[in-house]
Amino acid sequence: MLKQRLVYLALTLATIIIGLLSRHYAAIPLFVGDILYAVMVYFIVCFLFVNAHIKYVVIVALVFCYVIEFSQLYQAIWINDIRHTLFGRLVLGAGFLWSDLLCYTVGVSIAMLVDRWFLKIKNDA
Repeated sequence: MLKQRLVYLALTLATIIIGLLSRHYAAIPLFVGDILYAVMVYFIVCFLFVNAHIKYVVIVALVFCYVIEFSQLYQAIWINDIRHTLFGRLVLGAGFLWSDLLCYTVGVSIAMLVDRWFLKIKNDA
């Protein structure tokens, strides 16, 4: 279990680094960062619930991403103040976009395929 957690931690950190770097190159479309955000969330869920079934991980990751996106419709002063910080902008985002929901679905799907086909850590039952 420790080995699995270390794998997911390494994948999470690598995804964060790639995602942050993707924002610094104009040639990389902005939606790539949204896809990588969902990949990161998937690997964090795997890290936290290392023995969870892959379906559970997919559902939790998608619900988390969707909730964060829909929370951007809420525009209270206190949460906007948080969103104006670097951490708040990276975690909570800035504005709601329907296209981000598609990006999150693609990102979680990619992470699930990597997990299932290459890592072969998650169970099939």
